Amino acid sequence: MSLLSPGPYHILSYGTLLGATFFHTFINGILAFRVLPRPQFSTLMSHIFPVYFSLQTALPALLILTYPGSRNPFGSASGVAGVFFDRDNRWTVLVPLAGAFLSSAVNLGVVGPATTGVMEERRVQEKKDGKKSYDAPPHSQEMTELNKRFGMLHGVSSLLNLGSFVATVAYGFTLASRLA
Repeated sequence: MSLLSPGPYHILSYGTLLGATFFHTFINGILAFRVLPRPQFSTLMSHIFPVYFSLQTALPALLILTYPGSRNPFGSASGVAGVFFDRDNRWTVLVPLAGAFLSSAVNLGVVGPATTGVMEERRVQEKKDGKKSYDAPPHSQEMTELNKRFGMLHGVSSLLNLGSFVATVAYGFTLASRLA
């Protein structure tokens, strides 16, 4: 296999995407939440998420660019043409890769920054209230609203992340079927 062939880059990109998403979603995030005090956990995640969502966004794009087409001259094309214009690839390649890309891009560009903004607003409100956002209720009306917004944004982010994971696994089945 040549260093100029897209195949190895495709496989390495897929493995990195699946591994990073699985590890962060099911191991890293859970363990960090269990062992770190809440302020340190928040600081860690606010630094990890931009890198993680960038990786989760870039790798599906790289998978589209390095898509290995058919060796048959009448089969599907490689790269973008094979992903976007081959009707046979619409549901098995385009939808999962576009789904992984879009869900991660929304987390990177919209939901992640909004969540970080609410976290900062909660820090300011904690100083005003003299009470942490995660302390037992009652909370001020402002903190109650911020906690509700944070919970909603965190839930949306988690669902987008899970969607990216499911789309990545779905594409893995397509990729694996080509090995048979």
